[in-house]
Amino acid sequence: MNTLATPDDRASLLDHDRRFFDALVAGDAARLSELLADDFILVSVNDGAAVPGSVLLDAVSSGAVRFPAVQSFPDEAVVRRIGDVGIVVGRTGMNFTNPDGSTFTGGSRYTHVFVAGSGAGWRLVSAQGTEIRTGA
Repeated sequence: MNTLATPDDRASLLDHDRRFFDALVAGDAARLSELLADDFILVSVNDGAAVPGSVLLDAVSSGAVRFPAVQSFPDEAVVRRIGDVGIVVGRTGMNFTNPDGSTFTGGSRYTHVFVAGSGAGWRLVSAQGTEIRTGA
């Protein structure tokens, strides 16, 4: 079975991926809420914590977590579609500030899992990032 996305699906999924990153950088919790499934789970790149979408939305809307910059590399992404599920494996360069004031700057490899929504396009159901360590 070939699971690589068609060019149209690839473009659509990468657009949703970009909109997710743009909303993080803008600190736009309302836009994030539109992009995330109700049961969204984030596995944090810096500590591996499983964070429900409601916690992410609260942290972004309060400014407790800030993403000054996220650079993605869509040309490198592997995009697959299996039925109503879209999967994007990509790479980012990012920095963010945690609620305790600690910062993270570095590269990550991520997996975003989307599900096709009825009329609303793709909704992000799961995101996991893994830090890319150089020289390790």
